[in-house]
Order: sequence, then structure tokens, then C-alpha cells
Amino acid sequence: MPHHTPTTTPPPSLLPSSPPASSTRASETAPLMLLERLVQRAEQLIQRMESTLPQPLQAPLNWHSAIAWRYRKRTNGSSVLEPVRHIGSMDLEDLHNIDGQKEKILRNTEQFVQGKPANNVLLTGARGTGKSSLIRACLHAFAPQGLRLIEVDKADLIDLPDIVEVVAARPEKFLIYCDDLSFEEGEAGYKALKSILDGSVSAATPNVLVYATSNRRHLLPERMSENLQTSQGQDGEIHPGEAVEEKISLSERFGLWVSFYPFSQEEYLRVVAQWLASLGLDEAQIAAAQPQALVWALERGSRSGRVAQHFARDYAGRFGQQAASTSTHQVIADVAGLSDGASI
Repeated sequence: MPHHTPTTTPPPSLLPSSPPASSTRASETAPLMLLERLVQRAEQLIQRMESTLPQPLQAPLNWHSAIAWRYRKRTNGSSVLEPVRHIGSMDLEDLHNIDGQKEKILRNTEQFVQGKPANNVLLTGARGTGKSSLIRACLHAFAPQGLRLIEVDKADLIDLPDIVEVVAARPEKFLIYCDDLSFEEGEAGYKALKSILDGSVSAATPNVLVYATSNRRHLLPERMSENLQTSQGQDGEIHPGEAVEEKISLSERFGLWVSFYPFSQEEYLRVVAQWLASLGLDEAQIAAAQPQALVWALERGSRSGRVAQHFARDYAGRFGQQAASTSTHQVIADVAGLSDGASI
């Protein structure tokens, strides 16, 4: 009779134990958590890399926060339109000795904001005679009708097509303003400005005009040798006359030229008197200041609204007068160009 070995069941402590359910879940989710952290770190790295790359110009979030803007480029090549929070007050009736120029600019700007045909404007002539102040006064006068201003440095004119693209669909009217505009041969902004004014394949944008000020009427340096009636240029130019035409072609693309001239002595003293009055001096003090005002202008070789303002500040300061409050109208021409200081 066969012998059967009895089977014995090992005690429970010797049986292999299965891992707890919680440990199983943790081991399954660990790789997923690691993957999520890697994805998060990768996204952060991508964001940092993107922040260092040039970004296209974006429209401001709130166009109603200001009536004037500045175009600025960041160190990484990105660009932005910054609102100008504090704009110096200037009224058209406060500008004197430039009635003819004021009438032309006022008429052209009024046509522009009314949707009628209007021209790009080049204001040229003597320094300190009211060019930029007249543009600022027009901005204040027509801002309630939707006029806005974007100030662009000469070095950034190459980006004008991007600026125009951003504002093209807006209902407001925009003046692209460039102060003290002039070029040296070979500068990139020269060609960009020519295309915007006239000559680009794209149609002119009806809500954008360019207003520029300059001490040079033709915006590029001209040399006596270029006026010589020769059939061949000294540097081998076969048609030197065409080179001259190229230099004056930019200024001719401004439809309206407005010239400003130095003040006469009588006009200069009138401006000085108005500035001193605005700074709190009485008539006797103003009359006593006239000889010193003439010496001041002689030392600077110029009679202009800016020179008159500088003298008035000096004279009023030396005689202990307090500056007038900011609510007082600032009279006379070009006191501080739109590009000067922290405010327009």
C-alpha cells in the first residue's frame, strides 16, 4: 500500500507577502510626477528664452490712457509704445511771432482730424523759434477730436512700418512726430521714412501723418563740390546730379514745408517780457531786465523763444522770484521740445 507523505502548510509568517496597495500606487505615480516636473521645468526654460528674443510690436492695452506715446526699443530688441503721462501745457494763442506758420499747421491738422486730405509736414528753420511747441499746441487743441501723437527717435525710423501697422485700424488720428530730424549718408532710417511718406507698395494709411522738425531743410548734408557743373564727379560718379536729387528727394516728400525765422530784437524783447511776466515779475522789473536780455542773446548768438525763456528763468531766479504755478500758461515758442526731459 503506497505511502502518502502528508502535506503541511507553512505558517503564515513564512508565506510571501504581497505589497500594500498604497505602495503599488506610489510606485506607479512616481514616474508621472517626475515627468510633470520635467515638463514644468522645460516650460519655464522656454519662457526665459522667449523673453530674451525680440518680440513684435504690440498695441497698448488701453489706448485711452494717454494722448501721446513714445516708441521705445528694449535691450533685447523688443519694442513698445509707452504712454506719456505728463504733457506740458501749450495753447495755440500762447504762441507769438509765428502767426503765418501757425495758420498753416492749424489748417492742415484740422483737415486731418476731420478726415479730409492733408499733408505730411516738415517744420524747418532757426532753432528755438517754436517748431516743436506748435506741434504740441496742436495736439492739445485737437485731442478732444481724436488726435494722438507718437514720438519716434530718428534711430527708430526704420521701424515705422511696424508702428503704422499697429495703429492703422484705430479710429483715432495719429501724428508720427520726429524732433530734430536730419541724416548722415547711409543711415537706414532715411530709406524707411521715404517709403512711408511716399513710394511704398502699400497704400497710405488715412489715419497717420508724419510731422517732423529740423534745422536742415533738405535733411542731408550738402557739399559745395556737389554743386559744381561737371560731367563727372570727383569720386568717379558718372551722373553727380542724380546723387544731389537723391539727397533732396526726402524733404520733397513732405507735402507741406513750414519755415521759421530768427526773431527781430523787438520780437525777442516782447517774448522776454511775456516770460518774465509769467514768472511773476512786475512791469518795472521787466523794463529793467531788457538790457541784460539783449546781452544774454548776444552771448548766445541767437534771439529766439528758447533763449528768452532761459534768460527769464535766470533773471527771475537771481531776483528771488518764485516760479509760476504749473497752471499758468507758458507763453512763447519752443520752450522745451517734445523730446526734452521726462515729459512732452
